[in-house]
Amino acid sequence: MAWTKTYDEAEPQRVNKWLAQAGVCSRREAEALIGEGLVYIDGERVEDAGRKIQPGQTLTLTDKAEGRLEGFTAVLNKPTGYVSGQPEPGYTPAVRLLTKAALVGESAPIPDAKMSLPPLGRLDLDSHGLLILSNDGVLAKAVIGPQSELDKEYVVRVAGRIDQETLGWLRHGLSLDGRKLRPAKVEVIQGQVLRFTLTEGRNRQIRRMCELLDLRVMDLLRVRIGPLALGDLPEGKWRILTPAEREAMIVASKGGGD
Repeated sequence: MAWTKTYDEAEPQRVNKWLAQAGVCSRREAEALIGEGLVYIDGERVEDAGRKIQPGQTLTLTDKAEGRLEGFTAVLNKPTGYVSGQPEPGYTPAVRLLTKAALVGESAPIPDAKMSLPPLGRLDLDSHGLLILSNDGVLAKAVIGPQSELDKEYVVRVAGRIDQETLGWLRHGLSLDGRKLRPAKVEVIQGQVLRFTLTEGRNRQIRRMCELLDLRVMDLLRVRIGPLALGDLPEGKWRILTPAEREAMIVASKGGGD
């Protein structure tokens, strides 16, 4: 279904600026879509890149425009032993797991070596769980952009002493690389298993936080990024991100989630 939205601001605004502010695409992408005749206002094709939309008017992007903007996004349950991004010699990138045999659910084109699919939030070699691989620029901004408000949830099994003082430090007070960390939600699930919820993603952050408190990470599983949960996707399998999930993540990245 084509993307449709009614403009409800008080003053007229350039179409490309409004689409960018709404997180639909960049201004440059909007101008390209207009140039190809893929943008309509109240059923009339927009011809001028400088066109302003008026209060109460409805803008529609054609299905072709939507497909181009969304690009390709895979949701993968990454096993340990695979690196998220471009590997050094001797390591296997997680994108190699995006095969037809490993696909779950609806059919999808299988990425080839020419398709660039960077990770939206890395997951290191020794960690497993939810990994998003995508060439969708709008989604990338929503997930890993500097203004993103998406949180990430991890289930972590550790070795070492867990007491209230340790939990207090994990939740608030630690610094890495000379910079104080944002407050984290950390709770005991059972025994030596903790749940971490972070709103930032420093390099190997959880492992380094634990090391500062003489805890050793034995297993680290990412189970959620914003409203997107790993769910029952089997390890080593992948699926396509749905349009509804994409929209929910973009909205939540602006603090518009539940």
